[in-house]
Amino acid sequence: MSRSGRLLSLLQLLRGRRTPVTSAELAHELGVSERTIYRDIATLQGEGAPIVGEAGIGYVLGRGLFLPPLMLEIEEVEAILLGLKYVSQRGDDVLQKAVVTTRAKISSMLPAALQLAALDEPLAMPGPVGDQVDGIVPVSIIRRAIRSQAKLEITYDDTKGSRTGRIIWPIAIAFMESARIVAAWCELRQDFRTFRIDRILSAFECGHYTERRAVLLKRLHAALLRS
Repeated sequence: MSRSGRLLSLLQLLRGRRTPVTSAELAHELGVSERTIYRDIATLQGEGAPIVGEAGIGYVLGRGLFLPPLMLEIEEVEAILLGLKYVSQRGDDVLQKAVVTTRAKISSMLPAALQLAALDEPLAMPGPVGDQVDGIVPVSIIRRAIRSQAKLEITYDDTKGSRTGRIIWPIAIAFMESARIVAAWCELRQDFRTFRIDRILSAFECGHYTERRAVLLKRLHAALLRS
């Protein structure tokens, strides 16, 4: 690997980590010595890269540096395309439109050889088992509430045909084979519940929940493991 290629790879490794990464880990990933990592870090810092940290503790790439994700291997391209194919089959209208633009952006960034390989699409997945029924409330409303940690006051039609009013804290959407599900904390039940989005008859934001979504997700996962 050329030095310029190694510097770019080093930046990519740092960008993919949220916690400090030691010079020993970076050296192992790139197949070089720790002394080389120290020199490369100093070079990148001298060029203005916002790398924070020091030897023996670890390094973090701060905000303020944009790296276009051009360094993609063919396996990485295939993984992205497979994920996009899943979304195109099971996502809502907004996400399906995003698939088209995302594929175009990825294709425009790839070298010609990788573009041809990507068009082959050697990985496939089965189509949806059943038709996904769109409900009255667009999935995009639920997704926006999740991003902003907004409570939703909903009217829900359960399997028995009875309607109830709930205030939920939506935290995740699952795109299942034949339905779209929102996982949420339900104030009525004081517990985690799942709701089919096509059975939500109305949904209005009514403030924000105070507990962080990341914490709620951990609690949800713990509850699922206990069940």
